Amino acid sequence: MTELTNAMKQICDEKGLSYDAVLVTIESALSAAYRKDFGKKNQNVVVTFDPNTAETKIFDVKEVVEDLPEDKEEDKSDDSSEDAKKKPVETLRQAQGKLSEQSTSQEGESKTEKKKPADAESSGVAKEDKEVFRFNPKTMIQLSDAKEIKKTAKIGDEIKMRLEVPEGYGRMAAQTAKQVIIQRLREAERDMIFNDFKDKEGEVVSGVVQRREGKIVLIDLGKTAGILTPDEMIYGEKYNAGDRIKVFIKEVNLKPRGPEIVLSRISDEILKKVFYLEIPEISNGLIEIKNVAREAGHRSKVAVWTDSDNVDPIGSCVGQRGARIQTIITELGGEKVDIIQYDENPVVYITNALSPAKVISIDINEKEGKATVKVAADQLSLAIGKGGQNARLAAKLCGWKVDILEAGNEEDSVKEK
Repeated sequence: MTELTNAMKQICDEKGLSYDAVLVTIESALSAAYRKDFGKKNQNVVVTFDPNTAETKIFDVKEVVEDLPEDKEEDKSDDSSEDAKKKPVETLRQAQGKLSEQSTSQEGESKTEKKKPADAESSGVAKEDKEVFRFNPKTMIQLSDAKEIKKTAKIGDEIKMRLEVPEGYGRMAAQTAKQVIIQRLREAERDMIFNDFKDKEGEVVSGVVQRREGKIVLIDLGKTAGILTPDEMIYGEKYNAGDRIKVFIKEVNLKPRGPEIVLSRISDEILKKVFYLEIPEISNGLIEIKNVAREAGHRSKVAVWTDSDNVDPIGSCVGQRGARIQTIITELGGEKVDIIQYDENPVVYITNALSPAKVISIDINEKEGKATVKVAADQLSLAIGKGGQNARLAAKLCGWKVDILEAGNEEDSVKEK
């Protein structure tokens, strides 16, 4: 059966599924088809299929359990009847009726005395119901019956009883098999996609803008599409169909309709990834990104560092005539990027972080984690930035609380945490 084997391999290639998963799907479909046309009550049908020879083996598979007592064995045959199904309910109702009569006759007694028999009765019913062993004749077989089939059978063993293989299946059985195959393949594909992207959670990947559905943008990630919600979009950025963008896989959830992949464009990881891809000195470890502070769509600050005296970390990131940094800005939708040189000395580091403003002096309070910065009057607005953005990003980048004061006018200050 070369054609069948080739067809199975083709499905594996198209759906990205394993060969064993497809084989299990076919066996499940054959089991469903057999039950449809030839199955009998209390048969647990399992089919094994060899795609190379097209040979099919059909079994009724049951687990060996201990023998039931005679009274239980009699009840077993009546389990499917309506009376058997109603019996526990009727027993419970009778118990409740007795309790009701008892509580009425003891009206003069205290509440505590009334509750005692009720609690004892109800707990007894619950305990008896809990201890009942449920014998399932479809999946179980008693030890004595199992030994008639296989003398060495013991409790916990699996007994396989061979069933006759039919010459063919009817139209309805074939339709059932088709539906089972389609459903199982969808489930296997869904699980494969979920596991694949769950491993990539927290990473940055490339995608293509597919379409917009209301406020949500769908991004084609290859095997499936991810969703970009308004909260995770860069403000003012346009998403046109066919545009290739980098996205951060924020969260992967398994929903009834399939995997839901939540994406982000505002993550700091995207900025780091773009630097890693565009600047060879960072990708080969010569330059290290120490910290990142970002307000997506507006401005970012990136602190870089190197232990090599022959490498200029800022110059390497900017590139010749600003070619490298311009590529990064374009990738981020026009977001401004400041490249800062990292320094272990907090005074130097904060001074660099507040650039392009020029700092006169910085007082460090390590106990409070606060830095008081003094600048000239004409540098105050530059140090603070539009809407306090420059001071805010500098504080976030360095991890210090930053107070910006005008030199000679210490009463007025701008504080950033």
